Amino acid sequence: MAVPKKRTSKQRKRKRRTHHVAAATAHQACPRCGDPRRPHRVCPTCGHYGEREIVRTEEF
Repeated sequence: MAVPKKRTSKQRKRKRRTHHVAAATAHQACPRCGDPRRPHRVCPTCGHYGEREIVRTEEF
């Protein structure tokens, strides 16, 4: 069985993992109210998805 001859240093390990990062979440403007929202999700501000009202929101 293959066994490493030397221990991998912290620096070498961290250099290898530089690309292991979470991708930024995508946002687009809601066509109804213009606020940013995630694609294919209900708008948290106005509660609409496409042309339909899914969640009824109260306006203060």
